[in-house]
Parts: sequence; C-alpha cells; structure tokens
Amino acid sequence: MQPFTKLTGVAAALPISNVDTDKIIPARFLKIITRAGLGKGLFDPLRYRPDGSEEPGFVLNREPYRHAKILIAHENFGCGSSREHAPWALMDFGISCVIAPSFGDIFFNNSMKNGLLPIRLPREICDLLMADAAQGDNARLTIDLHAQVVVRPNGEEIHFEMDPLRKHLLLNGLDDIGQTLQHAPAIDRYETARQAAQPWFPTTTLTDPAP
Repeated sequence: MQPFTKLTGVAAALPISNVDTDKIIPARFLKIITRAGLGKGLFDPLRYRPDGSEEPGFVLNREPYRHAKILIAHENFGCGSSREHAPWALMDFGISCVIAPSFGDIFFNNSMKNGLLPIRLPREICDLLMADAAQGDNARLTIDLHAQVVVRPNGEEIHFEMDPLRKHLLLNGLDDIGQTLQHAPAIDRYETARQAAQPWFPTTTLTDPAP
C-alpha cells in the first residue's frame, strides 16, 4: 500500500446523498480478480448512457474533473454492500480522497485499509468545498494528512479528525499484512522456540520465501 501524506489536485463535486457501492462499482464488474481496470466501471450508472456512450452532464466526464484526485459528496457515501471493489475502483480512476459528512461503515473501513483517505466534514463545509471545486482546474485542494487539514484554494485550512492509529497506518503505507509484518522478527522467534519445544508441530516463519 502506498503511503498517504499530502495530496494536491482537482476536486470533483458529487452533490448526492446515499451513494451506495452498487453505484460506485456495479456488481457485474466484480468478476475480475485484479484491481486494475476497475476505474472504467466507476459510477457506471451515472457516467454512461444505456448505449454505452458517456453521459456529458456527469462531473467525471468533463474537464478538468476527468483527472480528479479528490471527490466531495453528501451524506452516507459508500452505503450498501461490503464490496472492497468500491475503494479499488475509485483509486484505479485516480481518486485518493473522498470528503463527505458521513460514510457507510464498511466502505470507510475498506478505504482506510486500501490507502484511500475518507474525510468526514460537516455538510456546510462540504458544500463550501464543492463551490471551490466548481472553479475548475485553478481551484485545487490540498489534503495534508500529517497536519490533518484540507487547504482551500484561498489558503484557508480546515481541520479534520482522524484516529491516531489509522493516521499512522496511512502515513506509513501499512495495510493489515504490512502491520503484521512489522512484528515478523518476534513472530519468527516465537515459532522457532515452539518448534524446539514441540517439534511434532509443522511451522513456517514469516521470513521464509514463498513457495
């Protein structure tokens, strides 16, 4: 997982509440076994017409928002099913941060574990940032995770709350596996000692090469 420290980029406004994971990435796109390519299906019901052509009114089909790195939405973003493909699709498109008043709990947790930063801010602040985003390519936002601020185009800093452990994991690019591997020497010592004391148990160490 790539560390998340500071991000500056175009923000796209999606002023919709209750955007569920099936809108973010419909179930028919879940058949692939890799994360690459999911960005094409991101917001498929909103981005494309029934004939497959682009819906010109949708924000991510317009410049400069085709290159958005930040998405701003309304309440309960990412509600619905637990599919981890939702943050994967956003990140494959190029979006690394979503700002909303609230999120679906499972989407929020999945995002944190995959390096996508979900930021909770009050509705009135989200609407203010959407107005900033409407200014186009010159209205870039900056997300500084270390300082826990969103920096508006005019330089104003807006503080956001962040769990200290999750902040540490994102800053250091540690997913669940990476977090476990930080303790690899201690785990290996335990496994070596157990093997000596109970040799009938099979064992392997975290530093063993993959088969």
